[in-house]
Amino acid sequence: MDFELTQDQKDFKAVLRSFVEKEIIPVAREWEQSGRYPTEIVDGLKELGLFGITVPEEYGGLDLDPVSFALVFEELARGWMGIAGVLGSHSLSCRMIAVHGTEEQKRRFLPGLATGERRTGLGLTEPGAGTDMQSIATTARRDGDHYVVNGTKLWITNARYADPLPVIVKTDPSASPKHAGMSVLLVEKDTPGFEVLKDIPKLGYKGPETSEVLLDDARIPAANLLGGIEGRGMQQTLSALEWGRVNIAARGVGVGQRAYEEALAYAKQRVAFDRPIADFQAIQLKLATMATNLQAARLMTYWAATAVRDGRADAQTGMAKIFASEMALDNAIDSMKVHGAYGYSTEYEIERLYRDAPLMSIGEGTNDVLRTVVAKALVAGRSRVG
Repeated sequence: MDFELTQDQKDFKAVLRSFVEKEIIPVAREWEQSGRYPTEIVDGLKELGLFGITVPEEYGGLDLDPVSFALVFEELARGWMGIAGVLGSHSLSCRMIAVHGTEEQKRRFLPGLATGERRTGLGLTEPGAGTDMQSIATTARRDGDHYVVNGTKLWITNARYADPLPVIVKTDPSASPKHAGMSVLLVEKDTPGFEVLKDIPKLGYKGPETSEVLLDDARIPAANLLGGIEGRGMQQTLSALEWGRVNIAARGVGVGQRAYEEALAYAKQRVAFDRPIADFQAIQLKLATMATNLQAARLMTYWAATAVRDGRADAQTGMAKIFASEMALDNAIDSMKVHGAYGYSTEYEIERLYRDAPLMSIGEGTNDVLRTVVAKALVAGRSRVG
């Protein structure tokens, strides 16, 4: 049993760390507070080829192994969680097209997506349907060689840049079970009837826009039905979301790492009663707990990433996402406590980490729902512990 990264993975992590230290950390706090879009950082992601991390090499991508995929989100989130969001749904959408798309769809979309010339996201959530995707109300009616799509999607990252945006719809609203009537359509940016209505204000996760999208009699070519066969949308989406949970777990590790680093550095330099506060047992206990839970979350995330390589891994990815996301929030709170009043100031990094951390317990399935997913996998014997 080897808990070490391979040399290639270590080298890749070093490249990512250098980029984050030079290009993200120096500007993150100022740009996040001002609401400035990180255009220059996005250009840097393109230069590194990171828009192609889930695109096969034959279409111009990096086709990273799942652990290296996790490293991308861990390192970016350590610098600025919002930057990880720019690549998050993009990479999942690329994987959906790469795994489930027709050859024509792959050749038409993947090369541009791999370079970042095109960008994408995921159109899943609706005002009345989040984790329960089978309750979506967006419909797609076949009309000749097009689908006529009507509905609203919410909380869509990259909506203003996505081309195409995979949107899950009901091609047969009367189907039983419901998922048998669900499909994914690749909605191109300039489609009449497709409109980004507004960006949604958020507590944290700033940088990328998160938008509400309207489809009003939008006519989507039948050639843009993902995979060319109706009724497979739920399966296609869930396969991507397993990688998505690795993505979210890795972001939790990144935020938890930065919170720990900030607490450790501050504890060493902050003096109280003529001593660095790192000398006090109460602070030491917090640092030790933060470091222990951080490393446990990291190893669990890499374990889950290894599991998705071999197929279905809903229990492993669920466990990792639950543990890492809750660790991120705990570390952010404990780091804030170590900082005292300064932790509440926008002049320090920790208040941003504190605002970013809660999202990981919600995204890619809420933690409470994922606990039921893990339990069902254990009861059904699809996963074992021990």
